[in-house]
Amino acid sequence: MGFSSDLLERLHTTEDVLTGQLIRDVKGVFSTMIGMDDLLHLPLEIDPVNHFSGFISALVGLAGTYNGLISLHAPSELAEHIATNMLGQDVAPSSGDVQDALGEVANMIAGSFKQHLTNSGLDIRLSTPSVVTGRRYVIALTNKPEAMALRFASGEGWFVVAVALEQG
Repeated sequence: MGFSSDLLERLHTTEDVLTGQLIRDVKGVFSTMIGMDDLLHLPLEIDPVNHFSGFISALVGLAGTYNGLISLHAPSELAEHIATNMLGQDVAPSSGDVQDALGEVANMIAGSFKQHLTNSGLDIRLSTPSVVTGRRYVIALTNKPEAMALRFASGEGWFVVAVALEQG
């Protein structure tokens, strides 16, 4: 599932360009901030996942010319690994460090991706990151925006980064 040709035309881009930009943004953040240089984009796009069990999800809202959400969804074990690498020390799952680290990673991905939209003249602002955890939860976007989700993998596991957009 990806963005419609109508939305891509309004954004003055193509699906390949936008996907490539998101892949570079995610790989850049994970390489620079977490030291995960082995990150692979799995070649097939997948529908945005909305039912999670044993995951941690970090969400950053977009508002302006386009409204939406950029989200990062990782299994709890991978989220702990991300936090440990990012902070340079072991973290306790219940300390809040894992949620803080994942929220910051989502914020950096959103900030990088936002640049692609604002460089073309769009006015976009980011929200403070929110983090959702739990044994089982659902994330639902009420206005049914257009969305694309990409899956990434490393030796430590896989995660999903999703972008949802609608005209503001």
